[in-house]
Amino acid sequence: MHLIQLFLPLYDNDGQPFAKTLFDGVRTELTDRFGGVTAFVRSPAVGAWEDDRGEVQRDDVVLFEVMADHVDHGWWAAYRVRLEARFRQDEVLVRAVRAERL
Repeated sequence: MHLIQLFLPLYDNDGQPFAKTLFDGVRTELTDRFGGVTAFVRSPAVGAWEDDRGEVQRDDVVLFEVMADHVDHGWWAAYRVRLEARFRQDEVLVRAVRAERL
C-alpha cells in the first residue's frame, strides 16, 4: 500500500487565489481514479524552498492524499505535468511513501 501526496499552491505567481473549481476538479479526478481522496484545504501548509538564485520562496499549499496498492509512475508523471500546466507551476510536488493499513 502507498500513500500518494500532492502539494498544490493556493495562489498563482501574482498572489491571486486559484479558483475553487481547480481544486474541486483535482478532488473529482482522484476520487474517480482511486475511489477516494483526502484534501486538507481548510488549513493550508506553508512550503519553503530555495530558488536558482538562492532566494527563499514560500507557498501556501493544499495537500491531497490518496491510497493505492500500486504506484503507476507513468500515470503520475503525466498527471503531474497536467497539474503543472493547470496551476501554472514550474513543478508540482507529488510523492509516494509506503504505508501500512492498521
